[in-house]
Amino acid sequence: MLVLKNLLRSRAGAVGVAMLALMLAGAALVPVLSPWDGYALDFGAAMQPPSLSHWFGTDNFGRDILTRVLTGALFDLRIAVICVFGPMAFGTLVGLVAGYFGGRVDAALMRLTDVVWAFPFYVLVLAIVGVLGPSEANLYIAFFVVNWIGYARIVRGETILIARLEYIEATRVLRFGTLRVLLRHILPNAVTPALVYAMSDVVLTVQAVAALSFFGLGVQPPAPEWGILIVESIDYMREAPWMTLFPGLAIVWIGIAFSLMGEGLSTALKPKG
Repeated sequence: MLVLKNLLRSRAGAVGVAMLALMLAGAALVPVLSPWDGYALDFGAAMQPPSLSHWFGTDNFGRDILTRVLTGALFDLRIAVICVFGPMAFGTLVGLVAGYFGGRVDAALMRLTDVVWAFPFYVLVLAIVGVLGPSEANLYIAFFVVNWIGYARIVRGETILIARLEYIEATRVLRFGTLRVLLRHILPNAVTPALVYAMSDVVLTVQAVAALSFFGLGVQPPAPEWGILIVESIDYMREAPWMTLFPGLAIVWIGIAFSLMGEGLSTALKPKG
């Protein structure tokens, strides 16, 4: 709660939270904002431009784009949050253990990260999803395998620095348990840079999920995922540019929101003095 309070005191953080809240509110209030079913086909209303009836227009199947964009927010944000904070939790644990114990434990864990780090991010994700098959569950697996590396490295570096501080040396003299030292005295300080990094990682993950859907390896139609909406609009960009415009703007909106939240979080968690 204190972090959120400090985040809202930052102008950038407050704007980012407001933008995210507005998107989530829109997704939650879809039945109120739009009377249209985002899955129902109506070929008689295909590719209608934005109007009072259809604020964002309709697609080539006559489906309301506003409804699908807002519903898609739940898909993309759910996928992004799981694909970021799941690997973050695992990577934080690995970095914490490696940085605190050092020696052979550190060497073994870091060699594991080096193996995964050697492969380009998108190449490895594409390979995993390509082997397992396109589905939302397989997206989670692919991102979990690849995405924890950055957090492990960040937390390991912070843990090494914190473990040398006097108050940590004092906990050893007082014979505090290892688990207590790691979770209560090191983790709260070591995880701060990882949280800031996670905000930008959410942005990259939303873009990556949309890109995978563009190649047919992400969430599958008729789910209203933003990448799918853009893919379905490619052949109609001249006749119905709004089909591409609004899902693209939704991705930009979320990207700006989390970028501002990351900036605000960095300010909120910066040590005072």
